[in-house]
Amino acid sequence: MNRAKELKYQIWTIIWTVVILILCNIQMPASNGTGFFFEGFDKMVHLGFFFVLTVLLLYGKIRYQHSYRFRSLTIFKIILMTAALGGAIELLQWKIFTYRSAEWWDFTCDMFGVFMAVFSFLLLHKPHQHEKEHQ
Repeated sequence: MNRAKELKYQIWTIIWTVVILILCNIQMPASNGTGFFFEGFDKMVHLGFFFVLTVLLLYGKIRYQHSYRFRSLTIFKIILMTAALGGAIELLQWKIFTYRSAEWWDFTCDMFGVFMAVFSFLLLHKPHQHEKEHQ
């Protein structure tokens, strides 16, 4: 029952994950090797997708536990889950959706997005402020 309650707070994360899976695996129009809008656009998209995904995971966790405090293990799990998703997308592109190209750089950009979101959370989170507000 507890797991179902936690999933309720991750509904936006689940929806965003489905969007990522669809957009990363649909066939795109030919871009003549220059990128869809400009060279490197694909890498920026991967970074943005996974930045937003990580923010949604953190937000869902905060809402579920009614606290901004995270154990290091929670952040490690988030990094591990997003890495598994990024790796799975590249494997799908390599083996199943062969009209897409599987690239290590895409996975690297996925992880840059994840680490940027985690870093932003850690940098912007001020635990002393929240503790004073609740006292």
